[in-house]
Amino acid sequence: MLEYAARQAGRLALGLLGAVVIAAAVSAVGMPHARGPLPFLAAASHRLFDFVRLDFGHSAISGLPAASELAANLPATLALVGTGGFLAVLVGVPLGFLFSISSARRAAAPMTQLVTAVPVFCAGLAIAYGAVHLLHWPVSVNAAADARIFADGAFPMAAPAVLTVGFAGAAAVQLALRRAASLSSGEAFRTGLKRMGLSLLEIERIYVVPRVLAGLAASAGEILLSLFSAAVVAEWVFHRPGAADLFVKSVALEDWNMAALIVAVFAALTLLAEFLGRIAAHAIAHGDAP
Repeated sequence: MLEYAARQAGRLALGLLGAVVIAAAVSAVGMPHARGPLPFLAAASHRLFDFVRLDFGHSAISGLPAASELAANLPATLALVGTGGFLAVLVGVPLGFLFSISSARRAAAPMTQLVTAVPVFCAGLAIAYGAVHLLHWPVSVNAAADARIFADGAFPMAAPAVLTVGFAGAAAVQLALRRAASLSSGEAFRTGLKRMGLSLLEIERIYVVPRVLAGLAASAGEILLSLFSAAVVAEWVFHRPGAADLFVKSVALEDWNMAALIVAVFAALTLLAEFLGRIAAHAIAHGDAP
């Protein structure tokens, strides 16, 4: 276990280094003298050195330090992603196990293909329409709206964004579970265990379910990435303040210092989730023997 954790820690360190290098390259785009290959490489190297010294520059939009600007907006996005992630697990895990059954998968195949084919942006607009015209929820279009989700009276305005992120995450969760269940169904141990007298329910409970859950844990980085991607759409569509919305504005207004820092932070969180998920998956998969 320690050897596996050490290898994964090495992968995490290399991934974080890559994220910082990419962020430095993004930040260098906004430097006026970075025109041409060699000047750009020099500017990117300069920004990389600044990042190592924790100097992330200033926002071109607000003039504030990029780090403080991100610190003010990141909690709202993390709250949205966390709440949407809870909904994703709540919906995606039962669907994943249900769709792992061949008969249910065949019956639900047209619906799942339809859902997966709809872009998150269109899904967010559909949720907004339903929230306003069917449920009469007050969807705010004020960029200064309260970023809290469970404050008094705040949830009805936050619910469409949470649903958008949650349903996008649920699709990733159920896909990860189905993939893990499909790999587990090909294992040859079932026949031998049946001959040993174990029932199908016991085989599924003792051997198959832990392997499927390990596959889900191993996909933690992929799931978090889908949640962040949906948060970008949700915050933009529903005009909720947050780091994801700030990223869109930064790219649109060429605030490359801000965009670079957000890319680095989102990448670091995704890589950390992947690292923790792989460690958990290894522990589950190697601890499922009776």
